Amino acid sequence: MTPAASARRWESPGGAVEIRGLSVALGAGPRRVEVVRDLDLTVEGGELVSLLGPSGCGKSTILNAVAGYVAPERGSIVVGGEPVEAPGPERGMVFQQSSLLPWKTVLNNVGFGLKMRGVPERERRDASRRLLDLVGLSGFEDAYPAQLSGGMQQRVEIARVLITEPRVVLMDEPFSALDAQTRLSMQALLLDVIRHVRTTVLFVTHDIDEAIFLSDRIALMTRRPCRVGAQLAVPFERPRSAAIVGSGEFAAIKRRCLDALNDGRSIAATPARGRDQRPTA
Repeated sequence: MTPAASARRWESPGGAVEIRGLSVALGAGPRRVEVVRDLDLTVEGGELVSLLGPSGCGKSTILNAVAGYVAPERGSIVVGGEPVEAPGPERGMVFQQSSLLPWKTVLNNVGFGLKMRGVPERERRDASRRLLDLVGLSGFEDAYPAQLSGGMQQRVEIARVLITEPRVVLMDEPFSALDAQTRLSMQALLLDVIRHVRTTVLFVTHDIDEAIFLSDRIALMTRRPCRVGAQLAVPFERPRSAAIVGSGEFAAIKRRCLDALNDGRSIAATPARGRDQRPTA
Protein backbone atom coordinates (compact mmCIF):
# COMPACT_ATOMS: atom_id res chain seq x y z
CA MET A 1 0.00 0.00 0.00
CA THR A 2 1.80 3.11 -1.22
CA PRO A 3 0.96 6.59 0.10
CA ALA A 4 -0.58 7.48 -3.29
CA ALA A 5 -2.72 4.36 -3.30
CA SER A 6 -3.81 5.04 0.27
CA ALA A 7 -4.82 8.60 -0.62
CA ARG A 8 -6.86 7.37 -3.60
CA ARG A 9 -8.58 4.76 -1.43
CA TRP A 10 -9.91 7.33 1.06
CA GLU A 11 -11.25 9.72 -1.60
CA SER A 12 -14.55 7.80 -1.73
CA PRO A 13 -16.81 6.94 1.20
CA GLY A 14 -17.02 3.46 2.63
CA GLY A 15 -19.34 0.78 1.39
CA ALA A 16 -23.06 0.77 2.05
CA VAL A 17 -24.49 -2.03 4.19
CA GLU A 18 -27.89 -3.44 3.24
CA ILE A 19 -29.55 -5.95 5.58
CA ARG A 20 -32.84 -7.45 4.44
CA GLY A 21 -35.05 -9.87 6.36
CA LEU A 22 -32.17 -11.06 8.53
CA SER A 23 -32.95 -13.89 10.95
CA VAL A 24 -30.26 -15.56 13.04
CA ALA A 25 -30.54 -18.39 15.55
CA LEU A 26 -27.77 -19.80 17.72
CA GLY A 27 -27.55 -23.37 18.97
CA ALA A 28 -29.55 -26.37 17.78
CA GLY A 29 -32.40 -28.57 18.93
CA PRO A 30 -33.71 -27.73 22.40
CA ARG A 31 -30.82 -25.29 22.83
CA ARG A 32 -31.73 -23.28 19.74
CA VAL A 33 -32.31 -19.59 20.50
CA GLU A 34 -33.71 -17.17 17.93
CA VAL A 35 -31.62 -14.03 18.38
CA VAL A 36 -32.54 -11.88 15.37
CA ARG A 37 -35.85 -11.97 13.48
CA ASP A 38 -36.70 -10.31 10.14
CA LEU A 39 -34.34 -7.37 10.63
CA ASP A 40 -34.03 -4.68 7.96
CA LEU A 41 -31.37 -1.96 8.07
CA THR A 42 -29.52 0.18 5.53
CA VAL A 43 -26.30 2.02 6.37
CA GLU A 44 -25.20 4.51 3.72
CA GLY A 45 -21.59 4.72 2.61
CA GLY A 46 -19.59 6.94 4.99
CA GLU A 47 -22.29 6.89 7.66
CA LEU A 48 -21.79 6.01 11.34
CA VAL A 49 -24.82 4.13 12.63
CA SER A 50 -25.13 2.85 16.19
CA LEU A 51 -27.11 -0.21 17.19
CA LEU A 52 -28.49 0.82 20.58
CA GLY A 53 -30.29 -1.61 22.83
CA PRO A 54 -30.19 -3.55 26.09
CA SER A 55 -27.43 -6.05 26.79
CA GLY A 56 -28.15 -9.47 25.33
CA CYS A 57 -30.69 -8.29 22.76
CA GLY A 58 -28.66 -9.48 19.76
CA LYS A 59 -26.65 -6.42 18.70
CA SER A 60 -23.33 -8.29 18.62
CA THR A 61 -24.93 -11.14 16.68
CA ILE A 62 -25.95 -8.67 13.97
CA LEU A 63 -22.39 -7.37 13.83
CA ASN A 64 -21.01 -10.93 13.61
CA ALA A 65 -23.42 -11.68 10.76
CA VAL A 66 -22.23 -8.60 8.84
CA ALA A 67 -18.63 -9.66 9.51
CA GLY A 68 -19.39 -13.11 8.10
CA TYR A 69 -18.69 -14.95 11.35
CA VAL A 70 -22.32 -16.08 11.78
CA ALA A 71 -24.50 -17.48 9.00
CA PRO A 72 -28.10 -16.24 8.86
CA GLU A 73 -31.03 -18.64 8.73
CA ARG A 74 -32.88 -16.27 6.41
CA GLY A 75 -32.33 -12.94 4.75
CA SER A 76 -29.38 -11.27 3.08
CA ILE A 77 -26.49 -8.94 3.88
CA VAL A 78 -24.84 -6.91 1.12
CA VAL A 79 -21.74 -4.75 1.67
CA GLY A 80 -20.56 -2.46 -1.11
CA GLY A 81 -22.81 -4.26 -3.57
CA GLU A 82 -21.41 -7.71 -2.75
CA PRO A 83 -23.27 -10.38 -0.74
CA VAL A 84 -21.68 -11.41 2.55
CA GLU A 85 -21.00 -15.14 2.58
CA ALA A 86 -17.83 -15.31 4.70
CA PRO A 87 -15.35 -12.99 6.44
CA GLY A 88 -13.61 -10.66 4.00
CA PRO A 89 -11.01 -7.87 3.91
CA GLU A 90 -13.59 -5.21 3.08
CA ARG A 91 -14.94 -5.55 6.64
CA GLY A 92 -12.84 -4.93 9.76
CA MET A 93 -13.86 -5.64 13.36
CA VAL A 94 -12.85 -3.87 16.57
CA PHE A 95 -13.82 -5.96 19.60
CA GLN A 96 -14.60 -4.99 23.19
CA GLN A 97 -11.59 -6.89 24.52
CA SER A 98 -8.10 -6.48 23.11
CA SER A 99 -7.10 -9.02 20.49
CA LEU A 100 -3.54 -7.72 20.12
CA LEU A 101 -0.75 -10.27 19.85
CA PRO A 102 1.15 -9.92 23.16
CA TRP A 103 4.50 -11.05 21.74
CA LYS A 104 4.51 -8.41 18.99
CA THR A 105 5.35 -4.73 19.31
CA VAL A 106 2.75 -2.06 18.65
CA LEU A 107 4.25 -1.41 15.20
CA ASN A 108 4.17 -5.08 14.27
CA ASN A 109 0.65 -5.55 15.62
CA VAL A 110 -0.63 -2.72 13.44
CA GLY A 111 1.18 -4.01 10.37
CA PHE A 112 0.28 -7.67 10.85
CA GLY A 113 -2.63 -7.63 8.40
CA LEU A 114 -0.43 -6.18 5.66
CA LYS A 115 2.25 -8.78 6.42
CA MET A 116 -0.30 -11.55 5.88
CA ARG A 117 -1.06 -10.01 2.48
CA GLY A 118 2.60 -10.06 1.51
CA VAL A 119 3.16 -6.30 1.62
CA PRO A 120 6.91 -5.53 1.77
CA GLU A 121 8.27 -4.67 5.21
CA ARG A 122 9.19 -1.07 4.43
CA GLU A 123 5.73 -0.29 3.06
CA ARG A 124 3.90 -1.83 5.98
CA ARG A 125 6.14 -0.12 8.55
CA ASP A 126 5.55 3.26 6.88
CA ALA A 127 1.80 2.62 6.75
CA SER A 128 1.79 1.49 10.39
CA ARG A 129 3.56 4.66 11.50
CA ARG A 130 1.03 6.83 9.64
CA LEU A 131 -1.88 5.08 11.35
CA LEU A 132 -0.22 5.27 14.77
CA ASP A 133 0.24 9.00 14.25
CA LEU A 134 -3.46 9.29 13.32
CA VAL A 135 -4.54 7.60 16.58
CA GLY A 136 -2.07 9.59 18.70
CA LEU A 137 0.46 6.84 19.44
CA SER A 138 3.61 8.09 17.72
CA GLY A 139 6.54 7.16 19.94
CA PHE A 140 5.02 3.87 21.11
CA GLU A 141 6.03 1.80 18.09
CA ASP A 142 8.39 -0.44 20.07
CA ALA A 143 6.13 -0.93 23.10
CA TYR A 144 4.31 -4.21 23.78
CA PRO A 145 0.57 -4.47 24.53
CA ALA A 146 1.16 -5.26 28.22
CA GLN A 147 2.94 -1.92 28.57
CA LEU A 148 -0.10 0.04 27.35
CA SER A 149 -3.22 1.23 29.13
CA GLY A 150 -6.62 -0.06 28.04
CA GLY A 151 -7.32 3.08 26.05
CA MET A 152 -3.98 2.89 24.28
CA GLN A 153 -4.58 -0.76 23.41
CA GLN A 154 -7.89 0.19 21.79
CA ARG A 155 -6.11 2.90 19.78
CA VAL A 156 -3.78 0.20 18.46
CA GLU A 157 -6.81 -2.00 17.67
CA ILE A 158 -8.36 0.81 15.62
CA ALA A 159 -5.11 1.42 13.75
CA ARG A 160 -4.71 -2.30 13.08
CA VAL A 161 -8.17 -2.51 11.54
CA LEU A 162 -7.83 0.68 9.47
CA ILE A 163 -4.48 -0.24 7.95
CA THR A 164 -6.12 -2.84 5.69
CA GLU A 165 -8.47 -0.11 4.41
CA PRO A 166 -11.84 -1.83 4.99
CA ARG A 167 -14.96 -0.38 3.39
CA VAL A 168 -16.86 -1.01 6.62
CA VAL A 169 -15.59 -0.96 10.22
CA LEU A 170 -17.61 -2.96 12.75
CA MET A 171 -17.17 -1.90 16.38
CA ASP A 172 -18.56 -4.11 19.14
CA GLU A 173 -18.76 -1.97 22.31
CA PRO A 174 -15.08 -1.08 21.89
CA PHE A 175 -14.96 1.41 24.77
CA SER A 176 -17.23 -0.26 27.33
CA ALA A 177 -14.37 -1.73 29.39
CA LEU A 178 -12.66 1.65 29.79
CA ASP A 179 -13.06 4.12 32.65
CA ALA A 180 -15.36 7.08 32.04
CA GLN A 181 -12.64 9.65 31.30
CA THR A 182 -10.77 7.35 28.91
CA ARG A 183 -14.03 6.40 27.20
CA LEU A 184 -14.82 10.06 26.48
CA SER A 185 -11.31 10.55 25.12
CA MET A 186 -11.68 7.52 22.83
CA GLN A 187 -15.04 8.73 21.54
CA ALA A 188 -13.48 12.06 20.59
CA LEU A 189 -10.58 10.22 18.96
CA LEU A 190 -12.94 8.08 16.89
CA LEU A 191 -14.77 11.15 15.59
CA ASP A 192 -11.45 12.71 14.61
CA VAL A 193 -10.25 9.53 12.88
CA ILE A 194 -13.39 9.12 10.76
CA ARG A 195 -13.05 12.73 9.59
CA HIS A 196 -9.83 11.63 7.91
CA VAL A 197 -10.61 8.03 7.01
CA ARG A 198 -13.80 7.93 4.99
CA THR A 199 -15.22 4.59 5.99
CA THR A 200 -18.63 3.30 7.03
CA VAL A 201 -18.99 2.44 10.73
CA LEU A 202 -21.54 0.13 12.35
CA PHE A 203 -21.18 0.66 16.10
CA VAL A 204 -22.72 -1.48 18.86
CA THR A 205 -23.41 0.12 22.24
CA HIS A 206 -25.87 0.13 25.13
CA ASP A 207 -24.72 3.62 26.21
CA ILE A 208 -27.25 6.23 25.03
CA ASP A 209 -24.90 9.21 25.44
CA GLU A 210 -22.22 7.43 23.42
CA ALA A 211 -24.67 6.60 20.63
CA ILE A 212 -25.89 10.19 20.36
CA PHE A 213 -22.42 11.74 20.50
CA LEU A 214 -20.93 9.47 17.83
CA SER A 215 -23.71 8.67 15.40
CA ASP A 216 -25.24 10.05 12.25
CA ARG A 217 -28.18 7.77 12.99
CA ILE A 218 -29.26 5.45 15.81
CA ALA A 219 -31.06 2.15 15.24
CA LEU A 220 -33.01 1.36 18.41
CA MET A 221 -33.21 -2.39 18.90
CA THR A 222 -36.03 -4.39 20.43
CA ARG A 223 -35.50 -7.17 22.91
CA ARG A 224 -34.63 -10.65 21.65
CA PRO A 225 -35.42 -11.81 19.03
CA CYS A 226 -34.31 -8.37 17.98
CA ARG A 227 -35.23 -6.17 15.09
CA VAL A 228 -34.99 -2.44 14.48
CA GLY A 229 -37.82 -0.95 16.53
CA ALA A 230 -37.18 2.66 15.47
CA GLN A 231 -34.51 4.85 13.89
CA LEU A 232 -33.46 8.31 14.94
CA ALA A 233 -31.26 10.67 12.92
CA VAL A 234 -28.83 12.71 15.05
CA PRO A 235 -28.96 16.36 13.91
CA PHE A 236 -25.62 17.64 15.25
CA GLU A 237 -23.18 18.87 12.64
CA ARG A 238 -19.67 17.53 12.33
CA PRO A 239 -17.04 18.04 13.59
CA ARG A 240 -18.55 17.72 17.07
CA SER A 241 -17.29 18.77 20.47
CA ALA A 242 -18.12 17.53 23.95
CA ALA A 243 -20.11 20.75 24.48
CA ILE A 244 -23.12 19.24 22.69
CA VAL A 245 -23.58 16.74 25.54
CA GLY A 246 -24.83 19.52 27.82
CA SER A 247 -27.23 21.00 25.28
CA GLY A 248 -31.01 20.88 25.51
CA GLU A 249 -31.19 19.24 22.09
CA PHE A 250 -28.93 16.41 23.26
CA ALA A 251 -31.14 15.92 26.33
CA ALA A 252 -34.27 15.83 24.15
CA ILE A 253 -32.79 13.15 21.88
CA LYS A 254 -31.78 11.15 24.94
CA ARG A 255 -35.33 11.30 26.30
CA ARG A 256 -36.70 10.04 23.00
CA CYS A 257 -34.23 7.15 23.02
CA LEU A 258 -35.18 6.26 26.59
CA ASP A 259 -38.88 6.38 25.76
CA ALA A 260 -38.42 4.05 22.80
CA LEU A 261 -36.24 1.59 24.71
CA ASN A 262 -38.55 1.55 27.72
CA ASP A 263 -41.90 1.10 26.04
CA GLY A 264 -41.22 0.34 22.38
CA ARG A 265 -43.03 3.46 21.16
CA SER A 266 -42.19 4.42 17.57
CA ILE A 267 -40.06 7.53 17.12
CA ALA A 268 -40.47 9.91 14.21
CA ALA A 269 -37.03 10.38 12.67
CA THR A 270 -35.52 13.86 12.80
CA PRO A 271 -33.85 14.81 9.49
CA ALA A 272 -30.09 15.07 9.87
CA ARG A 273 -28.59 18.41 8.92
CA GLY A 274 -25.06 19.31 7.99
CA ARG A 275 -23.88 15.77 7.32
CA ASP A 276 -20.11 15.78 7.51
CA GLN A 277 -18.26 15.96 4.23
CA ARG A 278 -15.28 14.13 5.64
CA PRO A 279 -12.01 15.34 4.14
CA THR A 280 -9.35 13.02 2.88
CA ALA A 281 -6.34 12.30 5.05
